[in-house]
Amino acid sequence: MKRGLWILLLSITLYFAARAPASEPPAFVANEKVAPVDQPTKAGNIIRLDPRIDKLIATDAKLEKVADGFDWVEGPVWNRQENYLLFSNIPANAIIKWQADKPTEIFMKPSGYTGSAPFAGREPGTNGLTYDNDGHLVMCEHGDRRITRLESNGKKTTLADRFDGKRLNSPNDLVFSAKGDLYFTDPPWGLPKTFDDPQKALDFCGVYRLSKTGKLTLLTKELKAPNGIALSPDEKKLYVTESLGERAAWYVFDVKEDGTITNGRIFFDAAALMKIRKGAPDGLKVDKDGNLFSAGPEGIYVFAPDGTLLGTIETGVPTGNCNWGEDGSALFITADKAIYRIKTTTRGKGF
Repeated sequence: MKRGLWILLLSITLYFAARAPASEPPAFVANEKVAPVDQPTKAGNIIRLDPRIDKLIATDAKLEKVADGFDWVEGPVWNRQENYLLFSNIPANAIIKWQADKPTEIFMKPSGYTGSAPFAGREPGTNGLTYDNDGHLVMCEHGDRRITRLESNGKKTTLADRFDGKRLNSPNDLVFSAKGDLYFTDPPWGLPKTFDDPQKALDFCGVYRLSKTGKLTLLTKELKAPNGIALSPDEKKLYVTESLGERAAWYVFDVKEDGTITNGRIFFDAAALMKIRKGAPDGLKVDKDGNLFSAGPEGIYVFAPDGTLLGTIETGVPTGNCNWGEDGSALFITADKAIYRIKTTTRGKGF
């Protein structure tokens, strides 16, 4: 199949797949069957479906691999004080540090599992990483099933590990509001047997808000496997990805004055994508104008605030997350076993 025709067919498919009606609570809207596409993705290709993407990614932009040889990488975050990138190598139970023109090094090991017995599952380490408003590293720990903050003395403080007295599943990704409230997702991917794990204490997978005062609130339990999470620049919208099978989609919620959420609806339906590519909607970040850059099946998906898919940055492999770094215009991408970087012509939220 000619590449131009493939792009046209894919764009038409995704356009109609995205026109899913709103629902409260979020509900899956079935897609029509999609014929397999015989054109594989290729790392470095930038598929431009809407001319607005040219204002975000220059036509001569290149995807650059900056580090490789890991197990499964996730949770990239940029340290703006010392100019380095941290990311999780989840199966290795380690956080890795990358700095330009220097070899990568271990920043923390163990990271997400500190038990003495061997971990039975595949993902013991940290997943999502971020910095709080005071500059402390905050981590989603799969193996220890908690969210922690790294203090100046090198010790950890547990911020959340239980809801209603029951252990969390395995916190996955997180984002702070300007007020200091922490929003996070809690699917079971860090548990050795995921949904069927005997240690799973909660019968749902929640999206939570941890207030600055330490109060933990369940925002929704309607998503089967909530994953990535991000706030719009004005913090009036919360984006959450659902990574499971036929329910897979990007969702958006309205944020109320008290920090809770309402009016959950599908922002973009991913079921058609998952029939032709490996991976699922995953970590996502927002630029200063509210455009979304999200990891998904074999690439980064770029959306306008109105839900239009503007294009994709192809990696060719399942892609877990992304984040802004350097001067705020560089997008770092965690894709399978490698770290990529691409220069954009926008800036990340908060830069």
